[in-house]
Amino acid sequence: MRSFALITNLFLMLRKFLTMSSLVLLAACTTVPITGRRQLSLVGDGEMNSLAATQYKQVLAQSKLSTNAQENAMVKRVGQRIQQAVETYFRQQNASDQLAGYQWEFNVIQDDKQQNAWCMPGGKVAVYTGILPITQDENGLAVVMGHEVAHAVAKHGSERMSQGLVQQLGGAALSVALSSNAPATQQMALQAFGVGSSLGVLKFGRNQESEADHLGLIFMAMAGYNPETAIGFWQRMDAKGGASPPEFLSTHPSNGTRIAGIERELPEARKYYRPR
Repeated sequence: MRSFALITNLFLMLRKFLTMSSLVLLAACTTVPITGRRQLSLVGDGEMNSLAATQYKQVLAQSKLSTNAQENAMVKRVGQRIQQAVETYFRQQNASDQLAGYQWEFNVIQDDKQQNAWCMPGGKVAVYTGILPITQDENGLAVVMGHEVAHAVAKHGSERMSQGLVQQLGGAALSVALSSNAPATQQMALQAFGVGSSLGVLKFGRNQESEADHLGLIFMAMAGYNPETAIGFWQRMDAKGGASPPEFLSTHPSNGTRIAGIERELPEARKYYRPR
């Protein structure tokens, strides 16, 4: 009887702990703009922006920046128009406070092998020269930058990092986990920001990618770029791509899946499009 009572008490304590943990995780949820999806957010915006600013400086210091005046001017021009579109959207939704602490930067990294770009929390953007032949023009570049900025304003970095903290650290204190002196934390941050998993989180990564496509279309349209050019860009990316893993093993949707999703979302994006 004593053993049964002990097991019962342990069970009740475990259930109480799990209930409290669930309530904490529920309270730590935020809502993605435009899509309305609920997401886990254990790391505050101030912490994410500070961590991103530090990592951004380190990446730039370790990289070769482009000296091509035309490339730099184009990236800054497109970036600033996307920035203005994002700020306009959030202002219209009375949600400008969600962009508090943003200090936008747009840089071009000289690396012709990297067909890539990213945006860290706080508006820290980098575009690699390797992707410019595929973007071809400002419309194509707007597809890429709109998508990457969407990752940042949708707080996908915070969401990824929150998932990583839950998965890897369990109940460890965030103040310890986010120590700027912890190499593991820095690596987790770079992965969360998309600069650098298990199958359990891959599907969620694909959902974030599709969500960034959706938001990116609207932001580029608001910035005066034709959202229909997104299809051509992803078709060019598809033509450039070599052997790729099956979609269920990838953090990104296949280009075919991505293009089909964009085609479904174009009618909504067209409503925001005002050519300049």
